[in-house]
This record gives sequence, C-alpha cells and structure tokens, in this order.
Amino acid sequence: MSTPRPLTDAEIVALYLARDESAVDHTARQYGAYCLSVAMNILNSHPDAEECVNDTYLRAWRSIPPQRPAVLRLFLGRITRNLAIDRYREKKSRNREFEVALDEIAEILPAREEDDGDLPTLLTGFLESLPAEERNLFVLRYWHGHSVARLAKAFGMKPNNLSARLYRTREKLRAYLTERGYQV
Repeated sequence: MSTPRPLTDAEIVALYLARDESAVDHTARQYGAYCLSVAMNILNSHPDAEECVNDTYLRAWRSIPPQRPAVLRLFLGRITRNLAIDRYREKKSRNREFEVALDEIAEILPAREEDDGDLPTLLTGFLESLPAEERNLFVLRYWHGHSVARLAKAFGMKPNNLSARLYRTREKLRAYLTERGYQV
C-alpha cells in the first residue's frame, strides 16, 4: 500500500475550513514531529509535550475558521509554544534555562504574541534584518529555548561571549520595535 502524498498547507487549511476531520490526521502526519520538538524544548517532558501537541490539534480545529493561516507550520508552532509555556508555568516544572530565556525576552515582548496584532509582523521584519547566524541564535534561544551552553557549543563560542551577543541582539530588537512605534 502506498503512502498518500503530503498535502500542501492550503489543502490542509481547506480541509479545516470544510470541517473535514482528516485535516487533523494530515496535520499530525506533517507537523507532529515539529510540534513535539517545540514542546519538548520548553517542557523537557515527553508526556507533557505530547499532551501539548494534542491540544495544538484541538486549538487548530477550533481556530480554523475563522483564521486562515498561510504558513501552517508557523501557526501550529506558535500554538504549541504558547500551550507549552502555559503548561510550564502551570506545573512549575524546572527547566531553568528556559525560564531564564523567558525572563530575558520578557523585558521587551509580552508573553503571548497573539495579544498584539502587529507584533508578529514586526518580529518577522526584525528577524529578516539580522545576519543568518544572529537570527539563528536568537530563534534557537528565545523560540526553542536552547540553553546558552548548548548554543555556545554548537556555534563554537564561549558562553559569556554568546550571552553578550544575545544581549546586543535583544537591544537591537528593543530599538527596532521602538522606532516602529511599538511600546516596550
């Protein structure tokens, strides 16, 4: 028996819009591992991460419609991340590095991006303005919750130098948002 071809984001979203339950199966097949990775980086607990991923599918089902995400991976990743952060705070599990990363970025950004309509667009513009390595460091630290030690090793840097670099990038973000009228 042959494996069915992967559907495009537009095809999966069309299934959601038609209230076809197979949309969830296609979502799980194509984005389940990605969502699990996002949740695991925050929660460091496989059962909790799996529960967040299942909750992500339910939240997507309830959100589409009215929403019509153009990039389903980002839409699902954001839902998963927010659910994992909520679970992390609720359970008070101790992933100290992620807690530190949240504290670092909380000075500039609210905890939930969807509460501020222009923020995702501003963040995308900011990230696109960064050199590739700086953008990768920022995303891995503040989206995926990687530790400074892990990133320093992966990028061949000293942890103190990496921390200073991340600080400078956060300050660039603060200036970028302020210049565009966003209150930090």
